[in-house]
Amino acid sequence: MSDIAERKRIRFWASTSDKHSLLEDAQAVVAGSMLASLGVVLLSGGGLLTGGVVGVAFLLHYATGLSFGLLFFLANMPFYYLALRRLGLAFTIKTFCAIALTSVLSEYLPHLIVLQNVNPIVAALFGGLTVAAGMLALFRHRTSLGGFGILALYLQDRFGIRAGLAQLAFDCMVLIWAFFVATPFIILCSILGALVMNLVIAVNHRNDRYIAM
Repeated sequence: MSDIAERKRIRFWASTSDKHSLLEDAQAVVAGSMLASLGVVLLSGGGLLTGGVVGVAFLLHYATGLSFGLLFFLANMPFYYLALRRLGLAFTIKTFCAIALTSVLSEYLPHLIVLQNVNPIVAALFGGLTVAAGMLALFRHRTSLGGFGILALYLQDRFGIRAGLAQLAFDCMVLIWAFFVATPFIILCSILGALVMNLVIAVNHRNDRYIAM
């Protein structure tokens, strides 16, 4: 997709009555972050890993014992430049807020919601679905959870590659590293969770079907 076509599409989005208000964006950031954090709790309750920067933060957390929320926040830092340069200031600010809120909720929700004996397959299905719902809420308000999500949105906006499929490819690369820290069954369930999450996003997040900005 050319830069001219991209600019035309963005101007079309901005001219429609479907442009989101500041209040609508704010509720999406809060709701999306809450859903994503709950999904992370479900996945971790089943002893699962996941892909993306969340998966990177999980791997670093297991390896170092440092706070997951802090690692998740820090792992996203290198991607802010890409977000600011290619996706705009508003996107970057909303994404920063979503990452910060998700980091805090992911740190404290496990103390408020204690899950015991969660079947890994159930955790993969419901955890992946819940994270996907949160990310869809964010994506549709031009926001993401940073990291590979920013890169996936950039690839979709610039080259027409579906965000969910790009995210799935990145997740698979992260999950390969998980073979060093988890059993084959947990890895398979983790892959199932990543498939559920990213296929739901790929099917439901398409710029030619949802034009609100």
